[in-house]
Amino acid sequence: MEQTSEIPATNVPYYPHFATKLLHAGQEPEKWNSRAVVPPISMATTFKQDSPGVHKGYEYSRSGNPTRQCFEEAVASMEGGKYGLAFASGLGASTIMMMSLKAGDHVICMDDVYGGTNRLFSKVITKQGINFDFVDLRDVDLMEKHIKPGVTKMIWIETPTNPTMKIVDIEAVSTRAHKYEDVTVLVDNTFMSPYFQRPLMWGADIVLHSVTKYINGHSDSVMGVVVCNDEEKYELLKYLQNAAGIVPSPFDCYLANRGAKTLHVRMERHQKNAMAVAKFLEAHEMVTRVIYPGLASHPQHELIKKQCHGYSGMISFDIKGNLESAKTFLKSLKIFYLAESLGGFESLIEHPAIMTHASVDPEDRVKLGISDTFIRLSVGLEDAIDLIEDLDNALKAAQKS
Repeated sequence: MEQTSEIPATNVPYYPHFATKLLHAGQEPEKWNSRAVVPPISMATTFKQDSPGVHKGYEYSRSGNPTRQCFEEAVASMEGGKYGLAFASGLGASTIMMMSLKAGDHVICMDDVYGGTNRLFSKVITKQGINFDFVDLRDVDLMEKHIKPGVTKMIWIETPTNPTMKIVDIEAVSTRAHKYEDVTVLVDNTFMSPYFQRPLMWGADIVLHSVTKYINGHSDSVMGVVVCNDEEKYELLKYLQNAAGIVPSPFDCYLANRGAKTLHVRMERHQKNAMAVAKFLEAHEMVTRVIYPGLASHPQHELIKKQCHGYSGMISFDIKGNLESAKTFLKSLKIFYLAESLGGFESLIEHPAIMTHASVDPEDRVKLGISDTFIRLSVGLEDAIDLIEDLDNALKAAQKS
């Protein structure tokens, strides 16, 4: 799937096609005296200065690190943005975004977001005087009714949402939100990755990722990143990155940078496997509902085809029975690992109500459709036939229980 971003990165050489960007943006051997093809891991915590305040671009590793910069430039280019900033986790990136606001500001957040994001906003950031409304942003008119002119400063989109796979029209939300002064539209693009969706192309101001997931792709590095085009926003976020110190280690940056090099290849296989699994589940007698954007049965399938290049590897579904049925199903799996997180090469499965979304208030989980029999899959890179057989055997075990 050949892809081109409409917005070239200006702080690195321009590579017009996606796979070329993955392999070359931010990686130029000319950066290093050794002309190393693979960016080296710069573990130094501090850097020698020629005279007080005069240096070669680096002074202290929290403020800037050569390995981190390679990765930041690479991800910015992937997203079609000018500036990238890496953080110690996806939630670390989210925390920095909240630190860019002040007490009294108002944020409208998609109602169905990652449980950690919900917890951060509703139980931590609210104590700092920032106010939130959790709104179904699929309804743009409803969103606008919640905007408080002069007070609302950010619209926080997650699309597809975690875990119920709701799709938000980025262009429609951005167009409506930008009618109001000083409203920033941010999109958490973790589920799609820059390969399948690039929100800046649709009017968003900032893109955020949990790099831990698809961008790194190997379940061995916890990181986050934000990308933007606005220099003023970038300078503020860079200042906060340094001032708050929520930065990743050089080794984590090396791992994520290396992992990103196969993003395009991995995402195609994730999608292929997920489509096969979703079709299998949709036809299974033990399954009552399958939510996968790539299926024609998804209520927003046409919107996905408009703003994305593909469908990723995330699937949610409900099974018949009760909580014990779900537990039997999960314990009966052999290939799918029962574990939190997603986007790695290995297939993972989890129970949102007990695991990733346990911190969401129970009444809110009910409203969102996160029941005791609701399951989330991250379909990996194994042979699809083995994944389907594993699911089938576990569903039969649940049916007998």
